[in-house]
Amino acid sequence: MSWGTELWDQFDNLEKHTQWGIDVLEKYIKFVKERTEIELSYAKQLRNLSKKYQPKKNSKEEEEYRYTSTRAFLATLNEMNDYAGQHEVISENMTSLIIGELTRYVQELKQERKSHFHDGRKAQQHIETCWKQLEASKRRFERDCKEADRAQQYFEKMDADINVTKADVEKARQQAQLRHQMAEDSKAEYSSTLQKFNSEQHDHYYTHIPNIFQKIQEMEERRIVRIGESMKTFADVDRQVIPIIGKCLDEITKAAESVDHKNDSQMVIEAFKSGFEPPGDVDFEDFTQPMKRTVSESSLSNSRGDGKYEPKFGGKSKGKLWPFIKKNKLMSLLTSPHQPPPPPPASASPSAVPNGPQSPKQQKEPLSHRFNEFMTSKPKIHCFRSLKRGGAGPEDFSNLPPEQRRKKLQQKVDELNKDIQKEMDQRDALTKMKDVYIKNPQMGDAASVDHRLSELEQNIEKLRLEVQKFEGWLAEVEGRLPSRTEQARRQSGLYEAQNTSAVNSCAQDRESPDGSYTEEQSQETEMKVPATDFDDEFDDEEPLPTIGTCKALYTFEGQNEGTISVAEGEMLYVIEEDKGDGWTRIRRNEDEEGYVPTSYVEVYLDKNAKGAMTYI
Repeated sequence: MSWGTELWDQFDNLEKHTQWGIDVLEKYIKFVKERTEIELSYAKQLRNLSKKYQPKKNSKEEEEYRYTSTRAFLATLNEMNDYAGQHEVISENMTSLIIGELTRYVQELKQERKSHFHDGRKAQQHIETCWKQLEASKRRFERDCKEADRAQQYFEKMDADINVTKADVEKARQQAQLRHQMAEDSKAEYSSTLQKFNSEQHDHYYTHIPNIFQKIQEMEERRIVRIGESMKTFADVDRQVIPIIGKCLDEITKAAESVDHKNDSQMVIEAFKSGFEPPGDVDFEDFTQPMKRTVSESSLSNSRGDGKYEPKFGGKSKGKLWPFIKKNKLMSLLTSPHQPPPPPPASASPSAVPNGPQSPKQQKEPLSHRFNEFMTSKPKIHCFRSLKRGGAGPEDFSNLPPEQRRKKLQQKVDELNKDIQKEMDQRDALTKMKDVYIKNPQMGDAASVDHRLSELEQNIEKLRLEVQKFEGWLAEVEGRLPSRTEQARRQSGLYEAQNTSAVNSCAQDRESPDGSYTEEQSQETEMKVPATDFDDEFDDEEPLPTIGTCKALYTFEGQNEGTISVAEGEMLYVIEEDKGDGWTRIRRNEDEEGYVPTSYVEVYLDKNAKGAMTYI
């Protein structure tokens, strides 16, 4: 089966067919190119999608990814990023293996096709020239034969005519012989041309054209094979990335299987557990005696008898629903018991009695009167700033619920231990360097590292002291956390009592931050809301402005929550004057502020003070 023998007379159709084949190849190249663009666009969209849902650094979203479900989602995002990379690989491979190769091949194919059909046209032109020569020789032979025949007839006519001279007859005979000779020559030339044409025609149809058409056929077959190989490569490029895509999908499946609902539930407990015990039952209050209303220690007005804890419950039932009712945040502040400040020391050394005897308890004011005072005293809202977390929070995290405080302290201990290990590694490295310098003085001066070693030793000692301090707080918190098996300790309220003074100091009639208040147990302590509950409501509070200065007349050691220690003769800023309870609120710097007994300081109020003063 050869185009040269079967299609010897289809030169024009073969030319059209081969051009169509090249058009098909170019169309396929365009198809693959558009496919690569789709792959790139798809990969870009996948990457953008993955990036869109990635957690932002140093944001609250990062904390959400500690749960197994969110970690699985993060793994899915990462795998989708790798999945997008495989589509980019598909695009790159198709561009290099198919588009690039076929584009070069099309150019070569066009040149080869042009050469073959140029040879075919040249052969056709040659055979047409030979045919024209044959036709010309044939016509010349025919003409000479006719001329010779007419000359012979004319000679015979002249020879038969008796009136013609002999000279005319001889002339006619010579003319006839000349014509016959020319006819013979034309015949010979025609015969030679005919033989030559037949030979050329045979070569043309049986040699030249078959060879040219055979080359065209081979060229076309190579084109067909090449486009088939390209289609196979098209599939192989996809098939090569299927294992990697499969691994991506397997990793997504593995991440999905790692989701543990029990673990996530436990992490929610660890994240939000406060350590408080649920409130107990509320006792019945007998209102049948209109003039002798009995208010138990669990009611909104708290009394401190002999300082012993009695789990009695009074007041309305709403007072025991403090985890769910924000109103009780306010009520716990309104019912702070009055605690007088210690009197100024009478001895020569005022610091000998920092916290003197407590004065008798004052009579409680009606709840409605205290509520009105609280609502009309705007500056008192600023005292919630001391309950905020962050840089202004206490170093021992006492503003947090017990469980959260324990976690923070444990985290701080771990961080300090890591810092100690880093310092020790540096110390060991410098010690080795010093030993090398001692053995090889030419490498360096051993004394040059002594200063740095001394600094490292000091840093390690400081860090160890910090660790001991935080471990002490941690042990204290762990000792205060209520046991789940001891129901008798459900209302121990150690943490609440420790922080009662910090909360009560914010009320209109502030409780003394000093004294033995933290040892007393009452139902009110169970109504205290953790300091973190106020964060959302008072995050934007500005610090209280200074209203004057004061000078410490005596040394006061503030040992309880809400107080601040001062030395005799120390100058401080006044941010809240005495409201009649015997306490004045002062500030040393941006992070240190608290209450001191008014009798311990001499206050100089600045009536024109606006805004906070510059700290020295």
